[in-house]
Formats: sequence, C-alpha cells, structure tokens
Amino acid sequence: MPLLNTITTPYAEAFLQVAESRNEVDEVVTQAKSILELWNACPEFSDAMSSPVLEVNQKKAALEKLFSSQVTPSFLNLLKLLADRQRIGLLNSVLERLLEIYREQRNIALATITSASALNEDQQSELLKKVQYIAGTDNLEIDLKVDSELLGGFVVNVGSKVIDASIAGQVRRLGLALAKVS
Repeated sequence: MPLLNTITTPYAEAFLQVAESRNEVDEVVTQAKSILELWNACPEFSDAMSSPVLEVNQKKAALEKLFSSQVTPSFLNLLKLLADRQRIGLLNSVLERLLEIYREQRNIALATITSASALNEDQQSELLKKVQYIAGTDNLEIDLKVDSELLGGFVVNVGSKVIDASIAGQVRRLGLALAKVS
C-alpha cells in the first residue's frame, strides 16, 4: 500500500462507517465529489488549507463558514478533524480514497473518458454503452474530461484497460510502426 494510502485510508474508512451508520452514504459521496471539484478548481482554497501559516482554529472557522450549510454534520466533523490533526492539506487524497473504497464496496467501475472536445448527449450515450460492454458491468461511474491535445477522438480508461481512439494515439502508433520498418 502506498504511503499516502496508509494515511488516508483510516480516515476514509472511518468516515464511511459513520456515514453508513447514519444512512448518509449517498449524500456524503455526492458532497465529497463537490468538495473535490472545488479543491481542484480553486488552488487558492487548497493552498490556504495546506498552509502552515494559518492557525488550525482559523482553518476550522473557514471550513465551518464555507461548508456548514453545504455538508452533513458528520462531513463537517471530518473536515474539522483533519484540520485539528494537521491533515487538511490531504483532504483531496482522503476524499479520493473515500470514493475508491465506496466504489470497491459497491462494485462500481470508474471509467474516465477523455475527448478532444465536449461530447453531446448522443455521443455520451453511445460511448456509455460501449464502455459498459468493455467494463463488463452496468454499474459504472463516468468521469468526462476534455483534452484538446488529443486533436480528435477519445481515450477511455476503465481500471487497467485503456482504449485509445484519439488521433494523437493513432499518429503515435503510426510513428512507432514506421520506426520498426526502417
């Protein structure tokens, strides 16, 4: 187990147990995704929470002001606990681990689909069917991303499986094939 998981797993597992005992798991998972999105989209927030300059009490006050009406009391307790233990800088890792454990417990496969441009609903629906077939399950969570460097097409990651149907991938494979010929 990687070192970061040895730190994050106990928090994630304990929090999931608390959420289960209060029948809040689905709500907490939705909240975790929202906070992760905020954490990744707002480097000022994550930098402030990770900063050793801010006192623990200031961090807890900021967390309470920001999230008290947005999350369950148990989620707010997790945030405060992480601040108390000087681990709030690892919030994203704790929440990512929480989502991993949640998916493992419920046999949910995570599929990351990266496309060169945003996919419309028809494209998403068609791709979802194919990804479900590849994953071998209907129990699937989709994470859509856009990366203009792909030039066109898409890349799908499901567990250890990768399907590269991007133009950039095709050019790379063509270059490798040409290198073998010479």
